[in-house]
Amino acid sequence: MAKSDELVKYITERVVHYIDTPKDERKGRTKAKEPWTMKWFGMIPFAVSLWVGKKEKAMDSQGKMQKRSSSRKG
Repeated sequence: MAKSDELVKYITERVVHYIDTPKDERKGRTKAKEPWTMKWFGMIPFAVSLWVGKKEKAMDSQGKMQKRSSSRKG
């Protein structure tokens, strides 16, 4: 019987503490979840995605420059 009383006491203390904390503080306490690729493989996928993004951006800017130069000729 004593264990159940302790359990009820512990649960009520936790609930009261939860209710007493402001909502903003509770939201700030939660951690952002890291992506599964980062969790499984570390920084390598992140680095590759940055590298690919830079390549695509460079290709897009080159394609726009070529379109501009070809439209000026005609």
